[in-house]
Amino acid sequence: MFEQMLTMGFRPNVSTFVTVIPICARCGAKHIGRSLHGSAVKSGALSDQSLVSALITMYAAFGDTHVARAMFDELVVKSAVAWNAMISAYARTGDPDECFGVFRSMMVADDVTPNLVTFVSVLPSCCALGFRCAESVHARAIKCRFSRRVHVGTALVAMYSKLGDIEAALRVFRAMPEKNLLSWNSIISGLVRNGLWDAGFAAFHEMRTSPDARPDSVSIVSVLSACARMEDPHLTASVHAFCVKNRLDACVSVSNALLESYVECDRLSISIQLFDQMVARDLISWNTLISGHVKNSGVDAAIALFKRMFHAGIKFDVVTAIGILPCFHGDKELALGMSIHGYSIKTGYASDVSLANALISMYCSCSSVEDAELLFHCIPSKNVISWNSLLTGYRNNNLYNEAAKLFDCMLSENQKPNFVTLLNMSPICKTQLQGKSIHAYAIRTGAVSETGLLTSLMRMYNRFERFDLCRALFNTGDKTNVIVWNALLPAHSNAVLAFDEMRRADVKSDVVTVLELVSACTEIGNLDLVHCVTSYIHRSGFWRSTCIANALTDAYAKLGSISMARAIFEDIETKDTFSWSAMMNGLGIHGDGIAAIDVFERMKSEGVEPDEVTFIGLLSACSHSGLVEEALMLYNSMIEEFDVMPRREHFACMVDLLGRAGRLNDACELVKGLPFRPSPSMLESLLGACRCHGNVELGEEIGRWLVESDGCDAGAYVVLSNVYVGAARWGECSRVRFGMDGRGLRKVAGCSFV
Repeated sequence: MFEQMLTMGFRPNVSTFVTVIPICARCGAKHIGRSLHGSAVKSGALSDQSLVSALITMYAAFGDTHVARAMFDELVVKSAVAWNAMISAYARTGDPDECFGVFRSMMVADDVTPNLVTFVSVLPSCCALGFRCAESVHARAIKCRFSRRVHVGTALVAMYSKLGDIEAALRVFRAMPEKNLLSWNSIISGLVRNGLWDAGFAAFHEMRTSPDARPDSVSIVSVLSACARMEDPHLTASVHAFCVKNRLDACVSVSNALLESYVECDRLSISIQLFDQMVARDLISWNTLISGHVKNSGVDAAIALFKRMFHAGIKFDVVTAIGILPCFHGDKELALGMSIHGYSIKTGYASDVSLANALISMYCSCSSVEDAELLFHCIPSKNVISWNSLLTGYRNNNLYNEAAKLFDCMLSENQKPNFVTLLNMSPICKTQLQGKSIHAYAIRTGAVSETGLLTSLMRMYNRFERFDLCRALFNTGDKTNVIVWNALLPAHSNAVLAFDEMRRADVKSDVVTVLELVSACTEIGNLDLVHCVTSYIHRSGFWRSTCIANALTDAYAKLGSISMARAIFEDIETKDTFSWSAMMNGLGIHGDGIAAIDVFERMKSEGVEPDEVTFIGLLSACSHSGLVEEALMLYNSMIEEFDVMPRREHFACMVDLLGRAGRLNDACELVKGLPFRPSPSMLESLLGACRCHGNVELGEEIGRWLVESDGCDAGAYVVLSNVYVGAARWGECSRVRFGMDGRGLRKVAGCSFV
C-alpha cells in the first residue's frame, strides 16, 4: 500500500513513516528501513520525536544499537516516548547494564517522568543485575504509584521469580487489585521454576476458580512441567483430561508438554499413543519421544523412530542428534552415526561443541577410535567434556596407554580435569604412584567428596591390595550410602564381617551388595557361607533377581554342589545369556561336557542367542570331558552360524582341548596361526600336554618360545624340566633348572581348596 501510495504521487508525512517503519522492523526489511530513514531526513520529518522513537525501535530490532543510541543522543529535548524506546532497545538486544543506565539517566532528568511503559521495559533487565537494581526499580515504581498496576505488577512477579525470591513475587501478586491471564501465568511458572510444584498446582486451581482469567496453553505447559518434575502420572492424567475438556490438547506446545510429562513419569506407552494421535507434530514432538525411548532403554525403538522421522521429511537438529547418538553401538549403527555426522557438517551443526562431543562418544562406542581422534583434533574450542569423551572411549576400548597420554596432554594444555576425568583415570592406573597422584589431585580440587570418585579410588587401592588405604577412604565417606559399603566389601579382609558391620549400621543392601557377598564367599571357598547368604537372599526378597541367581549358580558349581547349582538355575524365571553360560560352565567344571551341550541345545530351542562367553564355557566343558569332535563342531558353528568371532580365550580353550586329546601337532599349528602373540598361559598349557604325552621335541620348541617371552614364570621352567625328566634327559633338566635359578625365579607352592 505504501508503494502504491508513492506511485500515485502522494508524499508520506510523519504519520505515514511512524506506521510503516515498525513493519520494516517486524519483517526484518533492513534496507527498506534505512531508505525510509533517508526519506524522513530528506523530508525534514525527523523533528518529530515519535518518528525518532520508531526509528530507534527499528534499529534495535536490527541489532544496530549504536545507530539507535546516536539518534537518541542527538535529540535536544527527549520525551518519555524517546527514553522508553531507548530503554526497550537495550532490553531487546540483551544489554541490561546499558538498559539500567539509560533508566537511571531518565530518573535524574528534570523534564521527564517515567510512565507505565518505562517500568514494564526496564524490569526484565533487572533479572541479570541482581536484587539491588531490582529493588531500586521496584521502589521507584511504588513512588510513582505504578506498582499496583496490572502490567507493572506482572513484570515485578516475573522479575522476582527469576531472581529466586518467590516470597517477594507472591507478595506483589497478592497485592495486585486486578489480575489478568499474564499475571496468573507469571506466578504459576515462577512457582514451578523455583521447585514449589504443589504451590504451582494450588495457584493453577485458584486461577480456574477466579473470574480474572481462564487457563490457556501457557498455563498448562507450566503445570505439566511440574507434573514431569514430580513424576506423578495421576496428576499428568488429570491435567490431560482438563486439556481435552477445554480443547487445549490440539495446541502443539501442550501436546509436547504432555509427551514430556508422560515420559518423565515412565508412561512411555501413553506417550507413544498420544504421539500417534497428534494432528500436528513439530521437531520438539519427535525429539521428546526419541529421548523418551532412550531414557527407557528402548534403543532399537529410538533408532526406528529416528528413521521414521527422517523418512517423513523432518529435518533433525542438534538436540535430535545429541539425543539419538548414544544409542549407536557396534558396526551396525556406525554407518547411521556417520550419516548423521555428514548431515551435521552439511547443515553447519558440526560446529556445535556439544554435538561434536556426542559424535566422539558415538565413534568410540562403535569401536572406531581413529575417527573419534580425528574429530577430537578438529574441534577448534575443546571443553572438558570433549577431553572426557575421548578419555572414556580409550578406557572402554582398553587403550590405557593412549588414555594416560591424553591425560598428560590435557594437563599440558591447562585444561583442568573434573570429576569425570578422574573417574576415568583411577581404574587404569598401572602403579600405586599414579593412583596416589590421582587421589592427591582429587583432594586438592575437592572432587574426592563425590561418592562415585571415592568408591572408584577405593576399588583402585583394593586392586593394589592396599586395604588399609581403602579402609581409610571408607572412613571419610558417607556411611549411610550403600554404594560406599559396596566398594568396601571386596577390599575387606573378611567381606562377611564387613557385611555384618553394614547390617548393624542399618544400611539397606542392594543387588550389588549381594553380588559382592556371593563373590567373596566363592573366593573364600566356604560352602556353608554360601548357604547362609542364600538364606539371606530368600529372606530379603532378592531371590527373583536374575543376576543374583546367576551368581549363586556359579558359586555352587565352583564349590562342588552342582545339584544345588542346577536347582537354582531351573528356578530362574527369566533366564538370560549369563544364566545359561553359568550353568554350562559349572557342568564343564564338573567334567560333564555332554550335559553342558544338552543345556546349550535347550538354550537355542528357547530362542536365547549365545554370545562369546557362552562358547568359552562350552569349549572349556568339552576340553575337560575330552569331547574333541563336539568341540570342533561348536567352534565352527560359533563362527559360521552365530557370527561370533573367536577371541584369545576361545583359542586358549581349543589349544587346551587338542593338547589334552594328544593332538599336539594340531594344537601347535593353531598356536602358530594365531592373529596375535600367544600368551604364556596358553604356551604353558601346550607344554604341559607335551609332558603328559611324552613329546620331547615339541616340548623343547614350546619351552623355547616360553623362555623367550616376557611373561614367563617359574612354572614354565618346572614343566619343561619335567618333560626332560620323563625322557630321562637329565642334562637338559639340570640346564633348565640352572636357567631358572639364574633369573631368580622360585616355584610357588600349590594349595587346594579341598
